[in-house]
Amino acid sequence: MDLLNTLVDKGLRREPPTREEALAVLATSDDDLLDVVAAAGKVRRRWFGRRVKLNYLVNLKSGLCPEDCSYCSQRLGSKAEILKYTWLKPEDASKAAAAGVAGGAKRVCLVASGRGPTDRDIDRVSKTIEAIKEQNEDVEVCACLGLLSAGQAERLRAAGADAYNHNLNTSEATYGDITTTHTYADRVDTVQQAQAAGMSACSGLIAGMGESDEDLVDVVFSLRALDPDSVPVNFLIPFEGTPLAKEWNLTPQRALRILAMVRFVCPDVEVRLAGGREVHLRSMQPLALHLANSIFLGDYLTSEGQEGKADLDMIADAGFEVEGTDTTTLPAHRADAVAEAAAGCGGGSCGPCGDDSPTAAAPEAEAVTGQDARTDLVAVRRRGAGTDLPPNA
Repeated sequence: MDLLNTLVDKGLRREPPTREEALAVLATSDDDLLDVVAAAGKVRRRWFGRRVKLNYLVNLKSGLCPEDCSYCSQRLGSKAEILKYTWLKPEDASKAAAAGVAGGAKRVCLVASGRGPTDRDIDRVSKTIEAIKEQNEDVEVCACLGLLSAGQAERLRAAGADAYNHNLNTSEATYGDITTTHTYADRVDTVQQAQAAGMSACSGLIAGMGESDEDLVDVVFSLRALDPDSVPVNFLIPFEGTPLAKEWNLTPQRALRILAMVRFVCPDVEVRLAGGREVHLRSMQPLALHLANSIFLGDYLTSEGQEGKADLDMIADAGFEVEGTDTTTLPAHRADAVAEAAAGCGGGSCGPCGDDSPTAAAPEAEAVTGQDARTDLVAVRRRGAGTDLPPNA
């Protein structure tokens, strides 16, 4: 297929596809799916080999969020029966993180519900980072605390945070349809604050919220322009008790096409297979490893994930290997840019994904064929952080 050959050639040169080409990936048929995965897999292997980076989530504060993000089980007015608790003590968070590190995770992601942290919250998280790094010196720590105020990114960086996560989630044009309590511009600003402070930016999307192909391409091209080092691709977990509980729009095949499109648009960026993979990819998860070079190990914030041992078995059985702490995740050209930013570059556009050149107009998207609701695959997390039960790692 000429399209795939063109996309592979561009990906190996770190050149972005046009919008028209990205849309064409999403429009490919199921008959062409393995060809699409194989083509994107060539790009993935060029920049990341057969390594899989493991990340581990620690939910520092769960539920009772004042924001109204429609996809979130922790949102204002959510009736989802999730765990609700206030801030974990640093020693408890460190203990939870240690379980993930013991399972092979090289990055720990510290997440807290809420619009954004207070200065006191920054103090709490700083002490937690210190406690984690005392026990695991080589582990990367990523903070995800919501919208940042002036000076907070610098304080987190000084405390030892290596990265900051704040997802764009969907296109700017449709952002107001899923959230009204903050704006798309607020999210962009927080990512840029993290970059300016010298932290590695982590920003991605959520697919399956009823968006069009154009929306998916829009947000991924916006992410490329923003130039994060990590792009998590989440698939909506339709929690009962949230406004999007009835949105079951994804098939395993569509999820794979979305991942392939992201890989082609951001060829040398850490693409992370994130929340919802077990729900929507199911038995086709191993194919996604040919597209993404990073996954979350075990459970998510409020939902259970695949057993940690099953994750490790899946990686080994698919012929991949867990990335060690002695290996740099990003290709040398991006890793050097990250180091330069941490040393004081701070511009947030040092890497090659900052190209925002005009591209071809987008053709009309095809209708998305959904799937039957698989509510049996959505399980609320009842173990790990915030409980007395051991975590899944």
